[in-house]
Amino acid sequence: MLLPGLATTALAVAFALVVNRLVPALSPAVVAVATGALLANLGGAGPRLRPGLAFVARRVLRTAIVLLGLQIAVPQVLALGWPTVAVVVTATGLTFALTPLIGRRLGLPPGTSLLVATGVSICGAAAIAAMHDATRAPGRPVATDDATPAPDPGGRPVTTDDDAAAALGVVVLYGSAAIVAVPLVASWLGLSPAQLGVWAGAAVHEVAQVAAIGSASGVLATAITVKLGRVLLLAPIVALTTAAPAPAATPAPVSGGGAGAPGGVPSSPAGGSRGRPPVLPLFVAGFLVAVALRSLGLVPSPVTAFLPDVTTVLMAAALFALGTGIDARKLARGGRVLLLGGISTGLLAVVSLAGVALLP
Repeated sequence: MLLPGLATTALAVAFALVVNRLVPALSPAVVAVATGALLANLGGAGPRLRPGLAFVARRVLRTAIVLLGLQIAVPQVLALGWPTVAVVVTATGLTFALTPLIGRRLGLPPGTSLLVATGVSICGAAAIAAMHDATRAPGRPVATDDATPAPDPGGRPVTTDDDAAAALGVVVLYGSAAIVAVPLVASWLGLSPAQLGVWAGAAVHEVAQVAAIGSASGVLATAITVKLGRVLLLAPIVALTTAAPAPAATPAPVSGGGAGAPGGVPSSPAGGSRGRPPVLPLFVAGFLVAVALRSLGLVPSPVTAFLPDVTTVLMAAALFALGTGIDARKLARGGRVLLLGGISTGLLAVVSLAGVALLP
């Protein structure tokens, strides 16, 4: 029965929106993830909620990703100029490529490293949710407390709910810290407002976190446009990742900071199977179509005016559902995944800052 999970999600989203209204620096997405984790770790995300939570974390998430595309106009991104676009693409690409390699050296499962790379380099929790939905492990049983990393199968890594929960915890932690850290470092380095806007958009995880920095610093338009340029890279990165051959299913690894999946998005039923996923997942194709419609001016202005609010609500709902898979005890013990998140966040910040320093 979907109703209990849907009703709980609605209450959580309402709470997240109220908190955001009172404390604008806390985005609804971040509050929703934290609320979901709190509910699960207090034992409140029981079996009655799971069907509704699973529906929200899959169907509602995909709808939110598609609607996010309607907020991105390619001409606006290109108007930033090729040097700024180059900074965004280089910083995002290097961070996404190097983070899994660093994660392997740290002994983390490939799925965890992939999702941390996706969340840090592109757009935080929303990117993690999209990549996890496209690379979800087929036929994986619920994870146990065996934290031995699985070997890299040599193809596209599959991701488990534990991987997603660990990555979500990391991006929420470091993304929230960036709201304070980025303006302070920019002031210490003497960056101009224009440079701060580009750096915030290129280095901070969540769109709402970038908006918080931009609003406080008077660089909102530039910061958000740069950030949406990063979001635009979600589709090609997911497509390239899912185009690699998928490995055969193996016993599920548990990341250093994952979830016990007590009430979040349940894994596929044990013994189930799934063929090779399409090169471009349907919801990612929908995202690209939405970007094209907005870029061609085919979306009416009244629609674009209220779309951000609708997308925020839907994304908060999906991230609340995913947040119920975070096990705080495992996350606290997950030193390696926290270390990877810190290294990846630092890499993105340093590369993008170096690029910003070279801008005219």
